[in-house]
Amino acid sequence: MSWPSESTRPYVLLSCAASIDGYIDDASEQRLLLSNEEDLDRVDAVRASCDAILVGAGTVRRDDPRLLVRSPSRRAEREATGRPASPTKVTLTAQGDLDPTARFFTAGDAARLVYCATGALEKTRERVGRLATVVDAGEPVDPGWVLTDLAARGVQRLMVEGGGTVHAQFLAAGLADELHLVVAPFFVGDGRAPRFVGEGHFPWHPGRRARLAEARQIGDVVLLRYALSSRFGGA
Repeated sequence: MSWPSESTRPYVLLSCAASIDGYIDDASEQRLLLSNEEDLDRVDAVRASCDAILVGAGTVRRDDPRLLVRSPSRRAEREATGRPASPTKVTLTAQGDLDPTARFFTAGDAARLVYCATGALEKTRERVGRLATVVDAGEPVDPGWVLTDLAARGVQRLMVEGGGTVHAQFLAAGLADELHLVVAPFFVGDGRAPRFVGEGHFPWHPGRRARLAEARQIGDVVLLRYALSSRFGGA
């Protein structure tokens, strides 16, 4: 598999909140709130700085996120510079099991891209082709190719908001430049719940430690920013 070089792909920023024991949700049907209002506003500012926001289809189904810039002033600032009020929404799907009534497709006026596996192309176009641009991304979906295609569409800065499978794909492939990991002050303690990432072979290990660029307390949570490539700017 051929990965795009750093110079030809978007800058990739991964964003995640997890419990002390590394879970990004619990096993209930309701979404677990891990962050706080101050940190959610920080995340909103990061969103406003990006050209696109990417989540996996599982996150679309489980969390039903809007993926919009919330702050009116940030939306206005983006529009004043000729950009849409919110970044392009992007999702990856292997099976095409997407609900056209999900807020990914119905909330806001942002452009929407669905990268699907070749075998699910027809099904995905039938379900959401009227609401989003559906793109054949290979079998299985190739995140490196997705980044190349996003770059061709003008995306220079991409925020990846999960879930754990998508984060693991980008991390294991060495396609991430920066990681924002927020640690919530409690434990989940349920093996049925999803974790930040599962098993995998990652470029960072005891012999090659990731560089911690910042540790910041934000109310009752802690933000850890890791520099994962030479492109990390530190801003």
